[in-house]
Amino acid sequence: MISLDFTDMVENAPCGYVSLSPGGRMEYVNRTLSGWSGYAADQMIGKPFNGFLTMAGRIYYETHIAPLLRMQGSFEEFAIDVVKADGQPLQMIANATERRDADGKPLSIRLALIRATDRRRYEQELLRAREAARTGERSAEVNLQREHDTSELREQFIAVLGHDLRNPLASISAGVRILDRTVQTEKERQVIAMMQTTVMRMAGLIDDVLDLARGRLGGGIGLNLDFGKPLEPVLMGVVDELRLASPGRIIQAEFNIERPVNCDGQRLGQMLSNLVGNAITHGSSSKPVIVHAETRERVFELWVSNAGQPIPQAAMDKLFEPFFRGNAHASRQGLGLGLYIASQIAKAHGGELTVSSTSEETKFTFTMPLSAEA
Repeated sequence: MISLDFTDMVENAPCGYVSLSPGGRMEYVNRTLSGWSGYAADQMIGKPFNGFLTMAGRIYYETHIAPLLRMQGSFEEFAIDVVKADGQPLQMIANATERRDADGKPLSIRLALIRATDRRRYEQELLRAREAARTGERSAEVNLQREHDTSELREQFIAVLGHDLRNPLASISAGVRILDRTVQTEKERQVIAMMQTTVMRMAGLIDDVLDLARGRLGGGIGLNLDFGKPLEPVLMGVVDELRLASPGRIIQAEFNIERPVNCDGQRLGQMLSNLVGNAITHGSSSKPVIVHAETRERVFELWVSNAGQPIPQAAMDKLFEPFFRGNAHASRQGLGLGLYIASQIAKAHGGELTVSSTSEETKFTFTMPLSAEA
């Protein structure tokens, strides 16, 4: 049978051990705590336990630990800092129990203490990391809000600018029409025609800027749905206009719209104009541009195709972004908003605009669901 030396077990336990009188004075300190603190046992015995605590530890012990020990007889795993002989704090975790007689009168308080320097350091690192994460999150939220506010202000400015440009342009257009009635020479007629073309181009650019602002401000492009209005005449009118504007190009139109389409015809005409204009600009001049529209089952489909060089993959990923012009030459007209606006019109109709491009053909396809009324 193993002989146990209880004195050695207590004196050299892997934890500090203290016994206090009911009044809080130290009656016993084991060798372990004495070694940790740097005080000899006789320097501690007879003195108040709270006298060896930091100021914060003393307040915490007197206001929390001691009252709870009186009420419930024990208190577990509380943090407390002992001041060592060299004045440095010794961070500890303690368990305390109060021993009482049969009548409930306090006889002594026993504390077991373990060093918690590494644990406290780890806890503090966790707290710092959590605070850093919260600070980063708050910073990200502030930056996001600032970017949102800046973006909204910028796009509101674009919208206001677009509206303000309409008034002087309307005056110029009215003046050109008045001058057109009084032309006398062929040169004057050519100048007036050039001015009218320029006014129309400026009006188109302003419309594009306003559509950009509507799309980017969050509300999206507005629609005026007209379920009863035939769509084919609108699309054919766009094709005819583009044929007149590009007399050297062949534009073939194939329409098979047998069911009503609940849409904004003017907006779909605008989309078609942008897609065909893009095909004329970037497609092969010796091959026709093909426009096709049809209703089938529950879907309306409109596509525009052209021959020519395929669109590079790097450009495919950005085609529907505003102001993207690919490899367009500086002399080509436009702001690079046509495909972006076309995609926003598709989105407003609950549809989708997609693109495919090979060495044989580049095709933009718009599909949207037909209304149940159809």
